[in-house]
Amino acid sequence: MSEPAFVALAALVGAFIGSFLNVCIYRLPRGTSVVWPASACPRCGRALSWFENVPIVAYLVLRGRCRSCSEPYGLRYVVVEVVTALMFALAWWQYGPGMLLASRLVFGCALIVLFAIDLEHHLLPNVITLPGIAAGLMLSLFTEPGWRAAVVGAAVGGGVLYAIAAVYYWARREEGLGMGDVKMLAMIGAFLGWPLTLVTLVMASFAGSIVGLFLIVLGRGDMKYALPFGTFLAMGAALAATTGQPLLDWYLTYWRP
Repeated sequence: MSEPAFVALAALVGAFIGSFLNVCIYRLPRGTSVVWPASACPRCGRALSWFENVPIVAYLVLRGRCRSCSEPYGLRYVVVEVVTALMFALAWWQYGPGMLLASRLVFGCALIVLFAIDLEHHLLPNVITLPGIAAGLMLSLFTEPGWRAAVVGAAVGGGVLYAIAAVYYWARREEGLGMGDVKMLAMIGAFLGWPLTLVTLVMASFAGSIVGLFLIVLGRGDMKYALPFGTFLAMGAALAATTGQPLLDWYLTYWRP
């Protein structure tokens, strides 16, 4: 097979994986199994036929609605499938077959699920973050950032946010960050190592501040408005994994003699 064919095949696999990620995004916050029962319409309960589970195509053909009751499924379903398909295609094109590809895809899938769940529910499930830490440490035995950097990254990621949360609570007597954010940044550290974990935190904090100020200006929130910080961590980690090292190298040139 030619390289474009492999990239196309990766995109196809990614689309089907994205369909499963949608199941995780919908069911994990509700505490239900992600493998049983089969997918069904959330309104009328009718089990979906096999062709209704074909990613992207089925959504477009059915115009994003249930075939029986016409309940709209929501744009999130097709967006997750498209994003996951693009992630698989770009990852294959950038990394090729190998352990780094596997590591980046596992990491990317976890970020997509955490992004969507935190955006909708302000929740970062332990069933993703804790196994994610273990997966990052295990994969680091075979690929970058290496097991030492992964261990330090997990400790720095979790430790920095935990310290920030503790200081905030001590000063204000109210929670500013949830432990889900702490565990998520520890997971990011296990996959990326401590330098890119700090890059992730800086980018997530900057993006969160901009969005927070924008909401205040629009009158949609105030200084105590709870933003889904895990969503910004996911975006920051995705950028750090793909462009973080060149960005960090560029920044460090200004501090070298």
